[in-house]
Amino acid sequence: MPLQRHDERVADAPDSVLDALEPHAVDWDDHENAPAAVVRADDVQDALSALREDAGFDHLACVTAQEYEDRFESIYHLRQYDDPTEEVSVVVPTSRDDPVSESGAPVFSGANWHEREAYDLVGIHYDDHPDHRRILLPETWQGHPLGRDYNQDKPQIVTFEEHANPLEGHQNPDDTDTMLLNIGPHHPATHGVLHLEVVLDGEVVADVDPDIGYIHRCEEQMCQQGTYRYQIMPYPDRWDWSGAGLLNEWAYARVAEDLADIEVPEYAQVLRTMSGELSRILAHLLAVGAYALDIIGDFTATFMYAITDREKVQDLLEDLTGQRLMFNYFRLGGVVWDVPEPRAEFFEDVRDFVDEVPERLHEYRNLLTENEIIQARTVDTGYLDPDVAKDYGVTGPSARGSGVDYDLRRDDPYGYYDELDWSVVTQDEGDNFTRLLVRLQEVAESAKIVEQCVDLLEDWPEEDREIQANVPRTLKPEADTELYRAVESAKGELGIYIRADGTEKPARFKIRGPSFSNLSALHEMTEGGYVPDLIATLGSLDTIMGDVDR
Repeated sequence: MPLQRHDERVADAPDSVLDALEPHAVDWDDHENAPAAVVRADDVQDALSALREDAGFDHLACVTAQEYEDRFESIYHLRQYDDPTEEVSVVVPTSRDDPVSESGAPVFSGANWHEREAYDLVGIHYDDHPDHRRILLPETWQGHPLGRDYNQDKPQIVTFEEHANPLEGHQNPDDTDTMLLNIGPHHPATHGVLHLEVVLDGEVVADVDPDIGYIHRCEEQMCQQGTYRYQIMPYPDRWDWSGAGLLNEWAYARVAEDLADIEVPEYAQVLRTMSGELSRILAHLLAVGAYALDIIGDFTATFMYAITDREKVQDLLEDLTGQRLMFNYFRLGGVVWDVPEPRAEFFEDVRDFVDEVPERLHEYRNLLTENEIIQARTVDTGYLDPDVAKDYGVTGPSARGSGVDYDLRRDDPYGYYDELDWSVVTQDEGDNFTRLLVRLQEVAESAKIVEQCVDLLEDWPEEDREIQANVPRTLKPEADTELYRAVESAKGELGIYIRADGTEKPARFKIRGPSFSNLSALHEMTEGGYVPDLIATLGSLDTIMGDVDR
């Protein structure tokens, strides 16, 4: 079916989208957040190129793969860095017998890893893909775990002979001096179980291939087995153990509430905003403290300073949520409870902390940004060009440190952010040092937000302190309802796509972890540098492997 502009499914689509997709769209699909064009499997690159070049959709946020009874489907979720509320989806169906689609990686470099995951977990093959391998599971894995025909009872034990030779493809030609260096997966500098296959030409990094999946825990599958109302919310905390769990909870709450048309009370939005920013401070303090360990081995001063300040925030969040790590404070429609009694004492504790933030940040700057060794190791290393950042879908402080002015709290407002006075922190230098500065400055902005929330909560009339909307006990969104929503987590854009099937459990639950896309650009930032620069650059991305592997 050719593009029909009078079709009610594209009634709200901008003319630029319709003009770009007119030669490519064969049908339109129903998505809640964006017009969704269906294109042929051999026309993916032209459709994506038209949207990028002619309609300004320069951000490939996510690629979702799923299987139906009669077909496979890839969905490319596109946004604009200048205005993420401008969204469009490209839906690419393929037959079940021959699930082959054209790769989008030649258009968006960020599609590389996303399509590898789609192949790995669902089983869709992508023609012209630059590196068509599994990404989360070992190459010797049999089958695709999110496929409808996958046998979960089949053991995945492979013989030693079947394991790939780690040196294959890295043998030295006679006229070069290259060698393969394995960093990790069990190494302090990799921030968890990350394996880097590094090719050195003398002392210079010639190639970096992150090998992920060591802590893949089937989070998407577990969410697909849980009910919307009660059983999914405990999982998001576990995607990022740096302290940003409340922001992860917000990502699920946002998509599920939009899916079920739930309106959150204003008072609960303020509580969410305050607790979310405390959570962001937790994550950034760990990033800053761990970075000092990475670069100068500073455990005694900077790391312990950061842990000390984190403990103060942990105490506040423990008083609020009852937990120190896996908070489980958000609920669909609001939060689980109000601030603890006595309220005045809790607010005083929060104020005591935020009042200390400027002085503490001054100390961090003395210890870090004015440290000559830090400067020597981080200034002009790990450069990330803003166009490269956009090409790979890099977001969060890693992108804002390259001058990419993109923050969903401001650009796609949710919670109470658009009612408060705060600023998005950006700097243009794009190196490791700048990413450190951005995180320190964001702590100050988060403290400003928390203080304003405390002012509001203190003066809120007692009779209007509604912490939860009236949410039905069982939620069953209409079948084939599809939605992608995202929040600004401590690492960047944390998005979730859900497809409903009319039951109380999602038919498809896709997590777009910001660390996943940020890490995919590592080789662009490190090739041509030295191994110490590689460690500094990896640390500057503040990668959490639970966020990468899920």
